[in-house]
Amino acid sequence: QVQLVESGGGSVQAGGSLTLSCAANGVTDSQFCMGWFRQAPGRERERVATGLMYTTIGPYTPNYADSVKGRFTVSHDSAKTTLYLQMNSLKPEDTAMYYCAAGRDGLCALLESYSYWGQGTQVTVSS
Repeated sequence: QVQLVESGGGSVQAGGSLTLSCAANGVTDSQFCMGWFRQAPGRERERVATGLMYTTIGPYTPNYADSVKGRFTVSHDSAKTTLYLQMNSLKPEDTAMYYCAAGRDGLCALLESYSYWGQGTQVTVSS
């Protein structure tokens, strides 16, 4: 059973930075989709950055949503069991619950490709 646990959310002023972490356990596939999504109150869940993760060799090259491109960066540890989301130049519109997700099938850019979700971590950006 795949488990994803996010941490690192909080409150910050506009222009500030936060780093989120996602610890993944139970993934046995050699490759799978993994990334970050977010959901603001009253809005649909949207993709932040996603990509194909190779558990052995091969780079993780995330694709970013236009709204975060140039401000957010996804990285991982050497064991590829922890995914990070470095968020810089935060804006009030970045306020949302942020979710880490993983999935085995489909296109990594699509929400429906993800079967496993973390509990979410709240990010609040004040102006």
